Amino acid sequence: MSKITAAEVNKLRKSTGAGMMDCKKALVEANGNFEIAIENLRKKGQKVAAKRADRDSSEGAVIAMVNEDKNKGVIISLNCETDFVAKNKSFVNFAKSICSIALKCSTIDDLLSSNYESMTIKEKLIEQTGVIGEKLEIGSFELVNSEFVGFYIHAGNKIATLVGLSNKFENSEEVSKNVSMQVAAMNPIALNEEKVSKEIIEKEIEIAKEQLKAEGKPEAMLDNIAKGKLKKFFKDYTLVNQSYIKDNKLSIKNYIESENKGCTITDFKRVALV
Repeated sequence: MSKITAAEVNKLRKSTGAGMMDCKKALVEANGNFEIAIENLRKKGQKVAAKRADRDSSEGAVIAMVNEDKNKGVIISLNCETDFVAKNKSFVNFAKSICSIALKCSTIDDLLSSNYESMTIKEKLIEQTGVIGEKLEIGSFELVNSEFVGFYIHAGNKIATLVGLSNKFENSEEVSKNVSMQVAAMNPIALNEEKVSKEIIEKEIEIAKEQLKAEGKPEAMLDNIAKGKLKKFFKDYTLVNQSYIKDNKLSIKNYIESENKGCTITDFKRVALV
């Protein structure tokens, strides 16, 4: 059995909101496997808010931008080792300059090979590692192409999001920003039910059945009740079905429709440093 460290317990606590002792026990039972530990907590009825879609990194700055036509957006994270460096104004400006170049790229490899002050970005990162004294790297590179793309960067540059809309209309900038804020706050795992992987659906049904068994529900009722719980899961974790954070009487789908009939969300991206 692998040794469970305090740092691992703390990471699980931060990710799920469960108690320290519950997190330690779940990790021990999972032999240190983080994802299995989350499943164990949920099967035992723990209400957890697991961060499913984040690209985890230690420190750095996450920047999002859109092009002039607002039909392409990009998120990059410039990672470093300490929060002290991450908060430095020149470091954040460096991340922004890289992000502006990323708008012209289609992959992270394109970005790293792009020119930056008479050298490639890859070479610039190595140079700045020597100057700053910390390892620097591009941790994330995400793109959204759509008829209209909006973005949001949370205070402190730790979370950035992009949202693509199928239509461009009078207040599409405000609407896309509102939905981008929704993505930042509520961390959906997929756009809609169809985009949720079969593996996740099967896992959610399994977890629901384990919870129902623990509650003493009859075996014959498990499938139907589990399907009902799955609908609740889709409402909580798929973007278009989530309650709109600025008006919980509306789903995100309803909110978009109320602003521009026929408009849909085509894609979204979220990058967070935790």
